[in-house]
Amino acid sequence: MNDALQQSVFLKACRGEQTDYTPVWLNRQAGRYMKEYHEVKADTPSLDFFKTPHLAAQVTCDAQRILGVDAAIMFADLLPILEPMGLELDYIVGVGPNIANPVRSNADIDNLRVAPSADTMPYIGEVIRLIRAELPDDIPLIGFGGAPFTLASYAIEGKGSRNYIQVKKLMLSDPGAFRAIMEKMTTCAIDYFRYQIDEGVQAVQIFDSWVGCLSVSDYREYVFEHSRRLISEISGRVPVIHFGTGNPALLPLMAEAGGDVMALDWRAPLRESWDLMGVPAVQGNMDPVALFAKKEAMLATAGSVMKEVERRPGHIFNLGHGILPETPVDNVKALVDFVHEYQV
Repeated sequence: MNDALQQSVFLKACRGEQTDYTPVWLNRQAGRYMKEYHEVKADTPSLDFFKTPHLAAQVTCDAQRILGVDAAIMFADLLPILEPMGLELDYIVGVGPNIANPVRSNADIDNLRVAPSADTMPYIGEVIRLIRAELPDDIPLIGFGGAPFTLASYAIEGKGSRNYIQVKKLMLSDPGAFRAIMEKMTTCAIDYFRYQIDEGVQAVQIFDSWVGCLSVSDYREYVFEHSRRLISEISGRVPVIHFGTGNPALLPLMAEAGGDVMALDWRAPLRESWDLMGVPAVQGNMDPVALFAKKEAMLATAGSVMKEVERRPGHIFNLGHGILPETPVDNVKALVDFVHEYQV
């Protein structure tokens, strides 16, 4: 890694070091709210879009350049890793991801394949190389993937869920079967993250998007050891950002599971959570819906996040979840400028 990357404000913040200004990047910063994204995607089906390196690379780099953010995140999705395992994944317009053959039995779990990501997902390596060649020398590239619980949940439910009935039914009724699927998901996730690091990302973010549906005791019993194994196996080469949503009560256990940076959603008090977790760096955590407010009100909300941490070293500004499709682009640009210019 070159010195410009090592000394970038984003990676310095990941290490808990003082920076000249607060670094900012935004979950889902390349996406449907941008006209440039639609121009590149056109009529390309979502799954094909993720698998077409030059298209994914272009929207990744466009977003970083247009917004002026301090890191780029590889344009991809959490779920294509499930395809090589034998799950029939598609993205249905107006519905979202859908798996035609969800995991519902011990036989289904036994049939899940575990194979090297470099062999089954070669497009990921290519998109990382294309992005890295295009990005400025001092802008890090973040790779990402799903946490074992979130991947297993999608595989079991087969689609989005409000109550996670199939997941919890399997988890509680057949803990052995649930452990088996979690172990396979963890093994695949470890390989996938290592693959991204080998190909040249400067950090990785683990998304546990569905973990907030769990109680603290269920997380401890059924999830903790798998998340800890994943993070332990990929740590040491680049910063690992650990991000879960929906239940701030899980944060101490999630921090114990690991991560160089703990990313928080908007439900968690930022400073209080930071102190509670005892980690050197945090990321977050403005409500993405605040971007729909009038600019003055939106910036006041951002200011309250910044004031809460008072330029404490190790803070990376981000949203508490991804940018929503109808978000005004001008507000996003104004937010980035505001964070960069903020003084206590």
